[in-house]
Amino acid sequence: MVWKEGQELQAGKYIIGKVLGQGGFGITYQAQHTTLNQQVVIKTPNEYLQHDPDYDKYVKRFIKEGQLIAKLSQDPHPHIVRVSDFFNEGETHCLVMEFIPGKSLFELVGKQGALPETEALNYIRQIGDALAFVHRQGLVHRDAHPGNIMLRGKGKAVLIDFGISGELVPTTVSSMHPGNKGFAPIEQMQGYRQPTVDIYCLAATLYYTVTAERPTSSFDRKVFDAILSPPKQLNPTISDRLNQGILKGMALEAEDRPQSMQEWLKLLEAPKVVIPPSVEKIHRQEVVRPPSKKPSSSHPRKLDTRQTRTIPWIWLVVLLLSYLFIGWFLNKAEAVAVAVAVVLAVAGAVVWAEAGAVAVVWAVAVTMAVTVAVVLTVPLLLVWAVAVVWAVAAAVTGAVTAAAAAAVVVVWAAAAAVTVAVTAAGAGAGAAAVTGAMAGTGAVAVAGAGKKLRESFSKFHTFLILSGTSMLGLTLGWWLQSSN
Repeated sequence: MVWKEGQELQAGKYIIGKVLGQGGFGITYQAQHTTLNQQVVIKTPNEYLQHDPDYDKYVKRFIKEGQLIAKLSQDPHPHIVRVSDFFNEGETHCLVMEFIPGKSLFELVGKQGALPETEALNYIRQIGDALAFVHRQGLVHRDAHPGNIMLRGKGKAVLIDFGISGELVPTTVSSMHPGNKGFAPIEQMQGYRQPTVDIYCLAATLYYTVTAERPTSSFDRKVFDAILSPPKQLNPTISDRLNQGILKGMALEAEDRPQSMQEWLKLLEAPKVVIPPSVEKIHRQEVVRPPSKKPSSSHPRKLDTRQTRTIPWIWLVVLLLSYLFIGWFLNKAEAVAVAVAVVLAVAGAVVWAEAGAVAVVWAVAVTMAVTVAVVLTVPLLLVWAVAVVWAVAAAVTGAVTAAAAAAVVVVWAAAAAVTVAVTAAGAGAGAAAVTGAMAGTGAVAVAGAGKKLRESFSKFHTFLILSGTSMLGLTLGWWLQSSN
């Protein structure tokens, strides 16, 4: 159960204050050490974890980690929170740490926006030094995100809350924790325990600190081929050195990152300026020549800084033809239009939700709703509206992320259901197959064209190109069928 404010522990040694936080593994309280008259933090496991069949294993690991962290406190590091006690209150295990007044790095950036490069590096170097110290002791923090970096005093950062929760809590719980999204490497989901995990976490934290934007999660980058925008693209004021250092530390594969914290921190250091030794002055005669005549020009020459933009014509042609066929079928037969509406609704729902279990449920719900509405009323205008809305939604998604490709999987999975629906409507299974193929091809084309366009165009211009091509295809298909 959650302890109430004012409750005494250890025969009055500690008095519980307010709850500071409640995560996947434990509850964190602010408490008072009555003998020393000091504020402390007490962390305990969540009550519901006691019913987990592996709870005893988690507790043994929790105790071992607590002992190791307490060992770090014997030779305290100025940028690591200190552990002062570990005890049992009834059947509840308690870890006592020092209380750090102030706000977290996450709160600071959220309040005032991106920090200047110098200030951000000051905090990151301190935490990087702390993590290097932890690694030398054979430990890995695994949770060095902005919420676990407290700021106290002037320019001093302290690393808190070692990644015990990520080590002990069942995967079904810890993997859903929203606070770590964007800051954890993909291999952390498999319980990987190497310094490269902390390097990724701290590089992602630096990304957030200088851009005020959460980086694209490693899961989306790995599974959906999502793009990690370079931090300099979001904040042009940062140096190229910092930009490259962050990207190197956030390499998707662990072997592509620096293999030690010291190695990564060196990437962030400014190159040292070497002053050449003084040279004895030599008197020499200078010959002044008249300046050579340069061709005059009324306008100064400007450097051409434009980048060559690549347009994926093949993908765009495929997209155009896909929507041309869809527009053709929309005007040809209402029964086939039902299939178009169903397939596009499925694909659109998955695109909007970026796949996943929730998206599949949503897709089924939308599919059923649209199918019932169209089959019962057969308003062709509604079907046309569904096609247009999906085209716009797909264009938006293609301009932002590569998740549109995930829609293809559900499109083909829905082919059997669409066949039944269209056959019942009197169009035959062949019409369903053609409709599903066109919608699936369109989804693939959106993903492929969107990925290529984002390399040369902004998200807005990518959206305009994708949506414009889709609308042109729908219109041409409709017009060609009407003219026959």
